[in-house]
Formats: sequence, structure tokens, C-alpha cells
Amino acid sequence: MQELEALRAGLVSWAGLVSSVGLGGLGSLLDLTPLTEVSGLYAVVIGLIALQWLLRTGREARLGYLPRVAWWAVPGLALLLLTPTLDVPALFGLGAAALLLAEYWPLPYRRAPARPSPAWPLVSVLIGAALAFGILQNQRPEPVAFVATLCALLAGMAGLLGVALYPAKGAAARTRPTLNFQTRWHRTVTPEWPDLSVTLSEQGAHLKNISKRPVRLAGWSPAGINAWYRVRGPDGEVLSELRAGQEALLPVGERDSGVRVWYGPGKEQEAHLFRADWTPLGRADGRVLN
Repeated sequence: MQELEALRAGLVSWAGLVSSVGLGGLGSLLDLTPLTEVSGLYAVVIGLIALQWLLRTGREARLGYLPRVAWWAVPGLALLLLTPTLDVPALFGLGAAALLLAEYWPLPYRRAPARPSPAWPLVSVLIGAALAFGILQNQRPEPVAFVATLCALLAGMAGLLGVALYPAKGAAARTRPTLNFQTRWHRTVTPEWPDLSVTLSEQGAHLKNISKRPVRLAGWSPAGINAWYRVRGPDGEVLSELRAGQEALLPVGERDSGVRVWYGPGKEQEAHLFRADWTPLGRADGRVLN
């Protein structure tokens, strides 16, 4: 028991020594930058957040996704770095809000239909390198310019990760699921802006493609019912695709309160789910508006 206590005390003292030496060395390194007000521990936390974001960006790139709202992480990290330097506490709240937006916004990464071009990531890295060269030549560099350099390099690295780790075209084609009955049970995406709209009439629900591209149709079901129907046109013909501006007719009844439509926009891999709900015509007289 005493040996275990001695070993535990030795490990704790060794960890404290390594931590103090590491943070001290990092503090000396920070003295060489214009961010002298940034402590070593604060810089470590910022660095870990940036590393976590790069790792997730790389993981999403291997699945064929590129940052969309997730790009807010770059200005978020910049604001966190500038908070102690400029002594503006409000910047910390704005930076934290940007990081939360980049992490928890619905669908922060978008499906890329093809491998992205390396042009703009290389431009971002070159801009960061040019800014870094100018900072090294300046005896008293500006903190804002230094943070802008780090952000340009970070964004360029994320873009290059997307280019390098994007799956091959053949692999993406093999993993592309077919739009059929199994689509109902697969992973679906609810887009931020719908590609379809629904209007009601005596004939049923008129489904219209309001996007600027054709969508591939899988099937539909009334809300709250375990059913599966093929999408048909006004003439009763089965539609496998709905062109831009084209309409289909979903034969809903007076007791139906909505529809669910599974479709695939363009050549994207995941199936999208369109939801539309309304008050059934059979219960319209009992509706209460708050």
C-alpha cells in the first residue's frame, strides 16, 4: 500500500513538472509573437479546438462532405485569440457563439458532388505564408495581422484536407444507395431549404418541385401511417423524377394530416426527406388558433 502511495505521489509530481515545463516553454514561445497577453494554457485550449476541428473536417471529407456552416469555426477561433490581446471581453462571447454555430448547426457539412478544386486552399496557404513573411520582417507586428495569418493557414489546411481525403469517384459510386423502398429505413437528410412544396385541393396534395434542378423520387407516405406509395403524376403515371416546376398528385384524404416524401436531389448520395403537415379538412372546424 505504501509503495502504491509513493508511486502515485511520484507520478503526480512528474506530471506537474512536465506540465510546468511545457507551459513555460509555450509561454516563452508566445513571447515571440504579438499575442503576449495570451497565456500558455489558453493557447493550448485554442490549439486543441483547432486540431479537433481539423480532425473532424478530415473525417467528413473521407465521407464526401465539405464544410458549410462549419467554416464559422475559423473566425470563432480568431475572436477567441483576439479577446485577451485587444482586451474586449465581448469578443469571447462572439467567438464562442461562432464555434457553437459551426459545431451544432444542422448539417454543418455539405455533400460535395465531386472532388473539390485545390485552387482556393492553395491561395489561402500562399496568402498566409505571405502574411507570415511580412510579420517576420516587421519588428512590431500587429496582433490582428498575426491572427489573420493563422486563420488563412488554418482555412487552407482544412481545404487541402478536403481535397486529399475526398473519396475516389468509383468508391462514391459503389456506396450510392438506390432510391427504393429501403430508402425509407436508411439515413435521410432534411434540407435547410426545401426542394418541394405542397398545396391542397379537392383532388389531393399537389407536390411541386420548387428547386432549379430535377429530383429523383423514391416514394411517399401519409404522416403517421406506415405506408409506402410511388409518386404519380396527375394522369396516374408513376414518376421516377420530378423536373424543376413539375407537379405530382398525392391522393390524400380528409383525415390525413401531412405527407412524407423521400427523394434524392441531383446525384447526391443520401436520400432527402420532405415533411409537410396541416390540419386535416375533417377537423378544420375544431381548429383553435393561439
